Amino acid sequence: QVQLVESGGGLVQAGGSLRLSCTASGRFSRYAMGWFRQAEGKERERVGAISWSGAMIYYANSVKGRFTISRDNAKNTVYLQMNSLKPEDTAVYYCAAADQPEGPYPSWGQGTQVTVSS
Repeated sequence: QVQLVESGGGLVQAGGSLRLSCTASGRFSRYAMGWFRQAEGKERERVGAISWSGAMIYYANSVKGRFTISRDNAKNTVYLQMNSLKPEDTAVYYCAAADQPEGPYPSWGQGTQVTVSS
């Protein structure tokens, strides 16, 4: 199993940018990684996922063209670059690890809060 720690969340104005990082212990390079978010009172949503090699990347329609997922296996880190942020992007963001991008995802980080003000 892999341990995951997210960082980079915070408060940003609408239209701004943030970059989240998720650093892993364990055999990071063999795992697909996903980013998820959960807004207060809403169900958890998968934002996107990246295969272990980075060759395949998937995005939810709600973030396509604004968010970019990347990974650096040498640094055991996956990133979520978020641009053109909207108030509806406000949520707790989680990274998770799986054998395949489609999941299931048994390993989760603790989450980091992203708040976008209008």
